[in-house]
Amino acid sequence: MSKLEIVEIDILIVGGGVAGLATAIHLADLTAGADKKPRILVLEKGNSIGSHTLSGAVIDPSTLKELLPGVEPKDFPFESPVKKEGVYFFTPKLALRAPFTPPFMGNRGNFVVSLGKMTRWLAEIAEKKGVQVYPGFSVSEMVYENARVIGARTIDTGVDKHGQPMENYQPGNEIRAKITILAEGPRGSLTKALCRKLNLEEQSNPQVYSTGVKELWDLPEGTFEAGRIMHTLGYPFEFNHFGGGFVYGLNGRQVVVGIAAGLDYRDPAFDSHAALQLYKKHPFIAKILEKGKLLRYGAKTIPEGGLYSLPKLYHDGVMIVGDSAGFLSMPSLKGVHLAIESGMLAAKTAFEAFGKNNFSAKQLSLYEELFKKSATHQTLSRTRNFRAGFGHGMILGAFYFATQILTGGRGITWSGKMKTHEDAACYKKLSDVKTPFCKKFAKELAYDKKLTFDKVTDVYFSGSKHDEEQPCHLRVLDLNLCRDVCIPKYGGPCQHFCPAEVYEIVTDPKTGKKDLHLHPANCVHCKTCDIKDPFGNIEWAVPYGGDGPEYENL
Repeated sequence: MSKLEIVEIDILIVGGGVAGLATAIHLADLTAGADKKPRILVLEKGNSIGSHTLSGAVIDPSTLKELLPGVEPKDFPFESPVKKEGVYFFTPKLALRAPFTPPFMGNRGNFVVSLGKMTRWLAEIAEKKGVQVYPGFSVSEMVYENARVIGARTIDTGVDKHGQPMENYQPGNEIRAKITILAEGPRGSLTKALCRKLNLEEQSNPQVYSTGVKELWDLPEGTFEAGRIMHTLGYPFEFNHFGGGFVYGLNGRQVVVGIAAGLDYRDPAFDSHAALQLYKKHPFIAKILEKGKLLRYGAKTIPEGGLYSLPKLYHDGVMIVGDSAGFLSMPSLKGVHLAIESGMLAAKTAFEAFGKNNFSAKQLSLYEELFKKSATHQTLSRTRNFRAGFGHGMILGAFYFATQILTGGRGITWSGKMKTHEDAACYKKLSDVKTPFCKKFAKELAYDKKLTFDKVTDVYFSGSKHDEEQPCHLRVLDLNLCRDVCIPKYGGPCQHFCPAEVYEIVTDPKTGKKDLHLHPANCVHCKTCDIKDPFGNIEWAVPYGGDGPEYENL
């Protein structure tokens, strides 16, 4: 049997998305003239760079220009500048356009992008600067020495479903680094474990999330203008459910259509995938898509808690950047430019640490000092209570937001800090919901495979694949809790909140008893299950490197 191999590196970056690559690029630039350059390694669990990258995405280009001052903006891999935008309120049949763009939602000067294409471009730049970028490597756990992070370990492979080594068994590598930077995206499994072990969220509000579900469509030329963007409120969301929809024109033919659904909803039968299908059936959206063809599907969670939900960003030997930390601005729903700046701040901190050969928490606290002086902090501060306000419903949320605009983000609280609640704690009992979502829209949710699609069909369009002969990466800690408590009380909400039909509630025809069956090969790595399970009974862990979705232009 092979032995564990120890690899020595200077900087380990876990995650090959925008934040991780920005960190690597900026650190490579800062050390370009040094006698001894740090060795920088980026590990990405996806099969290729960009294959697990999904976002809206309309981005603010300001920080990308700072990251790459030698690149002309015309050479950035943008699809189109924003040319036309509108905000609409949907009823089941009507689309009412707002007479103005709400505060913080304007997109003048921004660009529509495929974030997957952009990350692939950034990876090429990083490699030209000497960064080692390796996709297809899943990192399963942190490595500690006396509570100090000294690196991380990649997953063992060649293990059967029962955890037993097979003939092709290969132990993971232990990668030891002076600094490890976590850039895993939202609800990263390493970040979650790190924060719990070291109490990095002790002073923070609980993070709150939305699940974003989107499809990429090909339309006849001229159907939807490149650079045109739409944001919608209302249908198919209930009045007090925080969420909305969007349609973005990438180029002359391709558009993305999607919804973002706040996970603090109460109805355990709400289904984000079903909500997207209803959204597409709205007359306004159906007219856009009627002659189109579905190309791709995907889903991801979005960290929306803002400034007060950020964890402590550093500890001995480690820093957290991008969506892993929660760098996202609400209500504009933009995080790409913040991810880039957080990576640049972490890179500057790492550069100073190497200059002093000091990687302690005290030295790495420079990251937080730089953050508090940054444009990112200013952006997050202006809307620091936005999402917490809407946790009280849409009417009170709008009132709180108005007071926040007038008070620079503080609102009407004496402390200046509104509280949030964990998304998993928001459910009502299914019996207390007057008309559960999936019953209310049962007739509308007959999928025609032209405009609307069931989950399994959409999973096919995600390109998701997993090695069947490996331990299940979706760990249900107590199946009896599912059978005896969760299904009777909440109706098995996992079958609804998962946008990929990983979780199925089956009924025994003889006894009538209900049970949970898992289909982990369907997983698109959105992490919704890890967030929204009402008992914290599901833990998402990394599968084999290279497994999961294969997103293109998402």
